[in-house]
Amino acid sequence: MAFLQTIQLLPVLDSAFSLFVAFVMGTLVGMEGQFRQRSAGLRTNTLVAVGAAAFVDIGQRLAGDAEAVRVISYVVSGIGFLGAGVIMKDGTNVRGLNTAATLWGSGAIGAAAGSDLVVEAVLITAFVLAGNTLLLPLVTWVERRPVNQARTEARNEVRMTTDAASLPVVRRHLIERLQAAKYPVADIEVVERADDAVEVVAALVSTAVVAREIESVLEALHRHPGITDAAWESSVLE
Repeated sequence: MAFLQTIQLLPVLDSAFSLFVAFVMGTLVGMEGQFRQRSAGLRTNTLVAVGAAAFVDIGQRLAGDAEAVRVISYVVSGIGFLGAGVIMKDGTNVRGLNTAATLWGSGAIGAAAGSDLVVEAVLITAFVLAGNTLLLPLVTWVERRPVNQARTEARNEVRMTTDAASLPVVRRHLIERLQAAKYPVADIEVVERADDAVEVVAALVSTAVVAREIESVLEALHRHPGITDAAWESSVLE
């Protein structure tokens, strides 16, 4: 009958109020995700907030604030694993990072509610919603601006095609041209192609380039008799 000793009106009401706050705030965050058709929508964010509040509230009731703090650290780790489940990589694109971050925010809302920090839970909810809605026009404006290669951190590669016999001379010529343009080579790879052709791929140390400078290097490479083709490409760093 030990459970009868835990049934006390005021503590139970306190727990109920904490869970209610977590439920309402988690629902607000989840509705925004549901409208945008994210993989973690209304129910997921609500359950994350309620679950976090429940664990923190239980720890606080059993052993006080010190135990609640320790439970919060475990909640943060647990939600981190949950967030990793919604992150998907498709080639060079990574999807789900915003959804995972929102789940993390829902966990913070629940932890605050479970700790009886109701005002803080409301404030966190407001800032999470602001981050997902008010910042959207700013994100759209940034994404629509022309890409400035000189300010973009990326993996930059210069590729050229030659024949096997000309490979040593051509590779040295490529490195010298890039160094003269102040773009030292971090790594160089030789890929065999059909009909005795080989492709030389030079990865640059610099993560930001000036397009006209690289184009000037390519023009010089095209004039070399041993080079049949030359180009460069840039891929965003993850």
